[in-house]
Amino acid sequence: MGLRPSGAPAIMTTPTPAQTQPARGLHVITWGCQMNVYDSARMGDVLRPLGYQPVDAPDNADMIILNTCHIRDRAAEKVFSELGRLRLVKEARKACGQNTIIAVAGCVAQAEGQEILARAPYVDIVLGPQTYHRLPEMVARAARAGGAVIETDFPAEQKFDFLPDTQAPQTPGNYTAFLTIQEGCDKFCSFCVVPYTRGAESSRNVTSVLAEARRMAASGVRDISLLGQNVNAYHGEGPDGTIWNLAKLAYALAEIPGLSRIRYTTSHPRDMDGALIAAHRDLPQLMPFLHLPVQSGSDRILRAMNRGHTADEYRDIVRRLREARPDMALSSDFIVGHPGETDEDFEATMQLVRDIGFALAYSFKYSPRPGTPAAGAGMQVPEDVKDARLQALQHLLRTQQDAFNATLVGRSVPVLFTSRGRKPGQITGRSPWLQPIHVTGPESLIGQELCVHVTERLTNSLGGVLEERKVYA
Repeated sequence: MGLRPSGAPAIMTTPTPAQTQPARGLHVITWGCQMNVYDSARMGDVLRPLGYQPVDAPDNADMIILNTCHIRDRAAEKVFSELGRLRLVKEARKACGQNTIIAVAGCVAQAEGQEILARAPYVDIVLGPQTYHRLPEMVARAARAGGAVIETDFPAEQKFDFLPDTQAPQTPGNYTAFLTIQEGCDKFCSFCVVPYTRGAESSRNVTSVLAEARRMAASGVRDISLLGQNVNAYHGEGPDGTIWNLAKLAYALAEIPGLSRIRYTTSHPRDMDGALIAAHRDLPQLMPFLHLPVQSGSDRILRAMNRGHTADEYRDIVRRLREARPDMALSSDFIVGHPGETDEDFEATMQLVRDIGFALAYSFKYSPRPGTPAAGAGMQVPEDVKDARLQALQHLLRTQQDAFNATLVGRSVPVLFTSRGRKPGQITGRSPWLQPIHVTGPESLIGQELCVHVTERLTNSLGGVLEERKVYA
């Protein structure tokens, strides 16, 4: 205990983080998927007791975290390019007597940790996506040692068990939120680095998930997206000691007051079971929009990808979903030019797209990821062939997206309004199928779910007029 004037009474208090730690600026740059967005927010949570508060620019930050993604092409080079800019920030602040910690997190950090330290020795901390609960310890170690700290081993403990229960309040006016419930992947698709960067499949316990969802709902969130690399493989321990699947979790989430919309992504066809399909039939809160990646319509390429399902099995899943929920719309991922893909294989993909019809889709050219089985495979497809196939596929998918959006014109659609529109007097929300919908209306309606009569299809959104009736207050 510190010195005090002789004879003065001792006042024992429990110091708060604000009392014991000076305010420090934290700037997080996030690349990649929604899970990275969630991870970035939770890194802020674990650093808050050290006095770190968000700042808008790296120039004002005592700590900068670059949260990276390894999915896209040339991901590592983009990281090094950004680090070059952050080095200038660090040097400028150092010239003014201010220290800046630079940390690289996420999947590129997991895969390229030693390379990052070799090429960018001014980086202080490198941490994989499974270790950010240890950030306070890493910050302390970096300060003590004066050198780089690297944490890219998969820890024995699950990070969610060590994250703080209390998070920063949702930003006022945030009516949608991401909630990670599952991580990692055991599928080992030939093209994918996720099993090597995120590790094996693991699920948060039910009590933790429900508690976080309740906090979100209490702060005003109405639309929650459950996240996982294979989110429908969720198998968390329930409060009753049994293992809950995603369907059972969805029923429990649907009982949370104020939570009117539940979504989940990304799903794998192998884990789309009957219980989850039935939940789509029975729960109005479970939105009729599902992202279910298929990657290819060719059985031969699906085997080469190690997807574990056939094109017809995928078609059957979609049929069952639409029988359970007739307004179900599908989104998917496609890869063209996987090693060995022939014109016939590509045509099988195009036929699957024609057969099913997608409201939205993401399509990419295959690009090798070091360490994945497909990277060393023979029969690599020439780039010009991949370009032509991608262009043809994207044209078909865009046609389907426009056609789906056009089906809503003239219909009454529930819209959760989330923000002001781009034009004066306009507010914007999103439909159950995630399309942005713009109407003329007062800002006081933001945060409410209202019926909209859709009047027009725009390039990437819809326009409409408010109806009298209200969906939710």
